[in-house]
Amino acid sequence: MSAGTFSYAIELRSIASPTLWLVTVAALVLLLSLDLLLTRRSRAERMGAAVGWSVFYLLLPMIFGAYLWAGYGGGVAVEFFTGFVVEKSLSVDNLFVFMLLLAAFAVPSALARQVLLYGIVGALVLRAIFILLGAAALQSGTWAFLLFGGILIVTAGKILKDVLGGHQQEVDISSMRTVRLVRRFVPVTEDYRGSRLAVREKGRLALTPLALAAVAILATDIVFAVDSVPAVYGVTDDPFLVFATNAFALLGLRALYFVLQGVLAKLRHLNHGLSVILAFIGAKLILHWAHGIWPGVPEIPTLASLGVIVVVLAVVTTTSLLANRRDRLRGAAVEEGVRDPVQEPAGEQH
Repeated sequence: MSAGTFSYAIELRSIASPTLWLVTVAALVLLLSLDLLLTRRSRAERMGAAVGWSVFYLLLPMIFGAYLWAGYGGGVAVEFFTGFVVEKSLSVDNLFVFMLLLAAFAVPSALARQVLLYGIVGALVLRAIFILLGAAALQSGTWAFLLFGGILIVTAGKILKDVLGGHQQEVDISSMRTVRLVRRFVPVTEDYRGSRLAVREKGRLALTPLALAAVAILATDIVFAVDSVPAVYGVTDDPFLVFATNAFALLGLRALYFVLQGVLAKLRHLNHGLSVILAFIGAKLILHWAHGIWPGVPEIPTLASLGVIVVVLAVVTTTSLLANRRDRLRGAAVEEGVRDPVQEPAGEQH
């Protein structure tokens, strides 16, 4: 059996005209510029403003999805909404890692917005590069579906192994290769110097811890791009929709971070859900590849995918809330000196 039997050529088609691409990119640049202007002043984020911006950035994809539905049909809109839900759920995990990095670098709250913006811009650039690479790989043959599916299933297995093994996500900045590499070649100041990334000290250039935190977040962006781009290609093979879902998912992260800052650590089962979602999309990609070679192999419809993803996220959110409530009740019982009724032997008399 020839190698060609296992791969067939495909031609990626996009709904987007050059005008739509131009308008989308221009709107993205405008929103990022606005975000940059808002973060120029070193001050802590106000909760009211963070909530307002989070709502705004959630309304934008809803409006865009409605535009796609009216102009290109329900199928395209469902692909966009499904991809957006996938990318947004993965982005929440990104936020948790950002939170750990900001804590590890002891970034002042007044500078957190600036570091987050650097991370978001870096993520957009990196994902744009990975989207182009993914499109090129798919055009060269559907072996890329197998590769993407394999990456997602391996990643899902790793995430599940970590959570079942009780390994907590933590950040050791001294062990990060990028941080060690920067420190090796460029001196770093001991303290923060406002919002400055570099200063002149003793006649030579030195980076501030703020620059080091930005480099660390950029390094994590690369890892997240490896997972997120194949995941959304499992929903749609339209490069424009892949780019749009990533852009909309990332745009509101800065504000959403401050809204969810106290909640992120409480979503204890989020990684369980992400592992299921990534494994599911990985299987969907492999089935899609196999269907092109053996038409009898079934495919998973995009609408069904959206249903599975929403149900998984709803389940892990509910179980996280229930687990947190159970821990609060147990903690209250311990404080009152009352024995935990869950552990009390049945039928014990007092």
